[in-house]
Amino acid sequence: MERDKSRSKSLTRRTLVMAGGQATLFGALAARMYYLQVIEADRYRLMAEANRVNVQLLTPQRGRILDRFGIPLATNRQNYRLVLVAEQANDIPSTLDAIGLLIPLGEGEKRKVLQDVARKHRFVPVVVKDNLTWEQVARLEVNLLALPGVSIEQGSNRAYPFGPKVSHVVGYVAPVAVEELNGDPLLELPDFQIGKSGIEKAQDLSLRGSAGTSEVEVNALGRIVREISRDEGEPGQEVVLTLDMGLQDFAMRRLAQEESATMVVLDAASGEVLVMASSPAYDDNSFTNGLSQSLWQSLINDPHAPLNNKAIQGVYPPGSTFKPTVALAALEGGFITADFSVNCTGKINLGSAEFHCWWKPGHGTVDLHGGIKHSCDIYFYEVARRLGVDRIAEMANRLGFSKPTGIDIPNERGGLIPTRAWKLATYGVPWQDGETLSIGIGQGYVAATPLQLATMVARLATNTQVVPRLVRPQGILTGTEAPNDVTAAASAEGIAPAPPLGLQTPHLAAVLSGMSAVVNEQGGTAYAARIMDPALAMGGKSGTAQVRHISLEERLHGLRKPDEIPWKQRDHALFVAFAPVDQPRYVCAIVIEHGIGGSKFAAPIARDILTECQKRDPSRQRPKSLAIPIDAAIAAGLVMPGAAIDEVSD
Repeated sequence: MERDKSRSKSLTRRTLVMAGGQATLFGALAARMYYLQVIEADRYRLMAEANRVNVQLLTPQRGRILDRFGIPLATNRQNYRLVLVAEQANDIPSTLDAIGLLIPLGEGEKRKVLQDVARKHRFVPVVVKDNLTWEQVARLEVNLLALPGVSIEQGSNRAYPFGPKVSHVVGYVAPVAVEELNGDPLLELPDFQIGKSGIEKAQDLSLRGSAGTSEVEVNALGRIVREISRDEGEPGQEVVLTLDMGLQDFAMRRLAQEESATMVVLDAASGEVLVMASSPAYDDNSFTNGLSQSLWQSLINDPHAPLNNKAIQGVYPPGSTFKPTVALAALEGGFITADFSVNCTGKINLGSAEFHCWWKPGHGTVDLHGGIKHSCDIYFYEVARRLGVDRIAEMANRLGFSKPTGIDIPNERGGLIPTRAWKLATYGVPWQDGETLSIGIGQGYVAATPLQLATMVARLATNTQVVPRLVRPQGILTGTEAPNDVTAAASAEGIAPAPPLGLQTPHLAAVLSGMSAVVNEQGGTAYAARIMDPALAMGGKSGTAQVRHISLEERLHGLRKPDEIPWKQRDHALFVAFAPVDQPRYVCAIVIEHGIGGSKFAAPIARDILTECQKRDPSRQRPKSLAIPIDAAIAAGLVMPGAAIDEVSD
């Protein structure tokens, strides 16, 4: 009996303990549920929403690049691509074989698709073929029912309507390299491209725009169910260049007659670059559409260096085009006057060394005017000897040599203007007097880019520190007439006038008069290339720069004929010019690589481009028409494909 009572009490205690434990557990569970469902409800609602709704970045439309009159130089065009969703396709290799019967699809492309399919989720679209033509799109569209999991998507590609005619200036875009990633999520988008060269690179941040967003509903597997909302973002800004595309086209067609050449045309009033041409060139559309390995090898192995913008990257001995700088240095320093004369017999001795004039019989007695007109080497040997290399360098620096001009495009080279200190620091040996004579005629260590040569002429013509530029912050030229006076013209464009150089006007006048005589006076080295219309007359200076050492044997027995010398060993042909003579507004510099003679081969190109420039007068008005090839017009979005026309006039 007692035992039964004791057992009953024990069971009752256990029951109470168990009941208490259960109550505690249920209480804790209820409290946790209350915490999760009431206190933390908002947090978990957001987490659930984020699991159901994904926000994706959208690639913004890249800004266009335009010439000074609004003609598109870089734009965006529709791009159609074929994509495949692996989980919807029956047999992927068989599907790819079937696609290959409809459009060209190489074995390498098929392997890449299979690799992408293996690497990605099976519901993620994989690009099979990009940049489909209209014909390919049509052929695929009618066969899509027989190709499960295959579809055509629409996007946009960068397009360059004028291709090689302006590729060195505009540049190109390409996918972002791993080393270019900087944490910006925009750069990680698979179809995002950035500027790699030219204006595309220099103005990349302005051209990019800001990314848009797309809110999509996804299921538990992450597959998109529907799009909820879409914000296209902000397209990139349009960039307006100073180039006149009509003039650029004219220049490129003119340079195409040479093996390798480059040209720069500046508006001396503002420093605006109207032409920056380098030939041969490359087609920037090739980089956008996917450059083949064979094409890349042909470009980098071409001895004419089509990838280089020779206007800013080509560094050449300026030859006799440097003589106006030497003359001005001597006048400003008081070492000579305009009537200082030298008797040229065809050669001069310095110690045991003998220096020759390009004209073997000699020019006789010449003053500054005649020295420039006839490009007399003996005259400038004597002037350089009086000056010394350091004084020549000082004036060259004032006129824009020895360092990059600061133009708003990457990869500009600075050239070289030597000094005594430079040679000692570079080679560890002192400067020799004979080297000064070589510098006096633009040979020896001196080297410059075509852009620097054009800048020199612009500064001579305006007596200001003109700085060349390619981007017009003022936007598209409206057609309002600009005054002829360079200062008034700059003010009319809203440009701060360039600081004065402070050179004496009579000295500048003497140098410019000599350059005018080069072209417009009988006996001038470029008289055959003069502009016949006096209102458009140009002044200039020819140059022929040696790229090889001439042996004593050749000196004694006569030089070889140009066609007997390998192309790479022939002299460069140069010419710098300004027009019109009475009120200089436009300046140009031309280099024909291994072109033999400046006055014979480069001067006629200067005549043609400055004549065309003045007739068009790009500082004042939009050209009445510009013929654009039909394929370029389609690429620029000016006409629809299939238009039954041969060309479009803009």
